[in-house]
Amino acid sequence: MTVLSTNTALHHQAEQLFARKRLIALSVPVLVLAYLAYIFVSFDIVGLSERASLKNARTLVADSYSYKTHITRNLRTGDITAAIEGERKGSYPEGTMPDWVTLGDEPRVALKDGHSVILGDTIIYDYPGYGQISVTASRSQGVQAVFPDGQVPDWVSLSKSRLSLTTDAGRLNVTKTKAEVFRYSKGWELFFFTLDSPYYGLGPFELLSRAMSGEGAAIWDGFWNNKMWHHSQVAWAIFETILMAFLGTFGAAIVALPLAFLAARNFAPLIAVRFAARRMFDFFRGVDALIWTIILARAFGPGPLTGALAILITDTGSFGKMFSEALENVDEKQIEGIQSTGAKPLQRYRFGVIPQITPVLLSQVLYFFESNTRSATIIGAITGGGIGLLLTQAMITQKDWEEVGYYIILVILMVMFMDWVSGLLRARLIRGSQEH
Repeated sequence: MTVLSTNTALHHQAEQLFARKRLIALSVPVLVLAYLAYIFVSFDIVGLSERASLKNARTLVADSYSYKTHITRNLRTGDITAAIEGERKGSYPEGTMPDWVTLGDEPRVALKDGHSVILGDTIIYDYPGYGQISVTASRSQGVQAVFPDGQVPDWVSLSKSRLSLTTDAGRLNVTKTKAEVFRYSKGWELFFFTLDSPYYGLGPFELLSRAMSGEGAAIWDGFWNNKMWHHSQVAWAIFETILMAFLGTFGAAIVALPLAFLAARNFAPLIAVRFAARRMFDFFRGVDALIWTIILARAFGPGPLTGALAILITDTGSFGKMFSEALENVDEKQIEGIQSTGAKPLQRYRFGVIPQITPVLLSQVLYFFESNTRSATIIGAITGGGIGLLLTQAMITQKDWEEVGYYIILVILMVMFMDWVSGLLRARLIRGSQEH
């Protein structure tokens, strides 16, 4: 009877165990589905899909690898000018025009796919397959347009003071005082040399030939001090970003290492000291670097040093926690061996502790340095330093998206380079620690 009752109890316990496991297996997917349903409603996924504009996204992406040339007619004087991106620094010299602009009694701008614009007293947009749109503008009567079928197409925005016409071939904007035609072309125009440079339009072999004949310094100066792309300023901004990450990361490591001894159980026997040190690390790393950036920017003003301090404070908390855990796992026998030689406490730490934790510490510091190069880009946008500032300024203008693409590519290359260098150094440290 005793054996039978024992088997019955074990059978009952097994059934309860399997029932709990079945309940858990069923409840986990139900909780996940409930959470996803909550996100679907609270984040307004349906409204987001309705508000999304793939057309605007395509335009934004296209602007990052293309540029537009502005052909502008002053409706009061009749003067016609041409400028890359509409900037004065990219203006064509007086009397010159792109080869797709014809001057004369009826100035004509040839666009893609057979579209064209006549910039006369009456502005005419010729749309193959649709017809001609005639536009007149004056201060007294405003902007008026005549369409082939009498209806305003959905790709035209028309008001009393402005007409905006956008097609795949280009754009036409007309106000009371001027008419602008935008022609899009692929590439980053004037990336190497501006229009006023004697080296604009020269091929690589011609440039190489001139460089070999003694014009190398002038060619480099024309590229380095490009007034449109500001390569020298961009290079300095990249250097500032890396410097910001370097100062913040390695400065945090220097500050955190001595403080970590106060948080390690085997080096700080007083519970109150360990508790205070660990809570301080929690406070530093519990507040994100962006929050520290905003606080420090109000205290010290904008600048790269403010960003470095924000990284330093946050990483001090992270390094303090990691370093203290590494200290708690050191081999006590090596410390005792150093102590047996009559070494003082500071010497025991120097020769018995630091060599053990150095590979781990440097590996973590290098990883954080590589990661902080990305963070420094965002922090720089707030503090007014580094490539982050240039990236933010280019985005705010809403017109220089090719520069945005340029800066993003540079940031990606910078992160890839730092990751490569950091990986090499970490690999050497690991191999060195294994050999010893």
